[in-house]
Amino acid sequence: MSNLKLYKPTTPARRKTSVINYKNILTKDKPYKKLLLAKSKSGGRNNSGKITVRHIGGGYRKLVRVITYKHNFTQGYKVQSIEYDPNRTAFICLIIDLATAKKHYILHTKGLEAGKIYRPSNDFIEGNRYDLQALPVGSFVSQVELQPNQGAKLVRSAGNYAQVTAQEEKYTTLLLPSGEVRKFLNNCKCVLGRIGNESFELVRVGKAGRNVHKGIRPTVRGKVMNPADHPHGGGEARNPIGLKRPKTPWGKPALGARTRDKKKASSKFIIKRRNKK
Repeated sequence: MSNLKLYKPTTPARRKTSVINYKNILTKDKPYKKLLLAKSKSGGRNNSGKITVRHIGGGYRKLVRVITYKHNFTQGYKVQSIEYDPNRTAFICLIIDLATAKKHYILHTKGLEAGKIYRPSNDFIEGNRYDLQALPVGSFVSQVELQPNQGAKLVRSAGNYAQVTAQEEKYTTLLLPSGEVRKFLNNCKCVLGRIGNESFELVRVGKAGRNVHKGIRPTVRGKVMNPADHPHGGGEARNPIGLKRPKTPWGKPALGARTRDKKKASSKFIIKRRNKK
């Protein structure tokens, strides 16, 4: 069932707008204060005051939720609430570690329910943490470690999952959301199940004001600029960019250009590169 909420088309922007119906999922409005940190804004500027990352500025004030990515809950945990996090696309869960009685924030996995207790088990339960080698081929996993005991680094955004495609003596092969097929050490940890809020990709922003609240400034197309400002600029009315392939404002290849170092040591673990845009 989709958790999207639509409105009556009272204005042209409202007609195009859709939002997540949080009432169907979230159980608590206010965050746990002891796991909050202040967040300063840069506006995309470096220490010299120069803009180094474009299209950043404004936005609503946010507090950072401290997320635990290691999941070292030896006796399991109890989900106390499911909450909204303004800093990420996924929801988060406030949980109580049954061994230490301490509270932590973890990412919400589809299937996690408030009030339930999740204990370590040999049975495959969504939301529990397992070694990659323990999972059968075809399993959907998320919050994957790159190195053992490092904490989750991959597959952490809303609705995402990786799929186990092969089990070998020392390595487990995963198909990642980008389309890349990669080997991981068998003793790397992961969480069974996909990240929640899978309806996020279906949301239509509808109007520029919603992006402003998220801290995203307007993006001007290079095609409508002058030749001095962008490689795509110049010309009267509508015309092609006049290049074999698109470029950034600084003349470098854009849209799918490979930026990975060919001599990077971990390239030997990549079986198939990610999909081009």
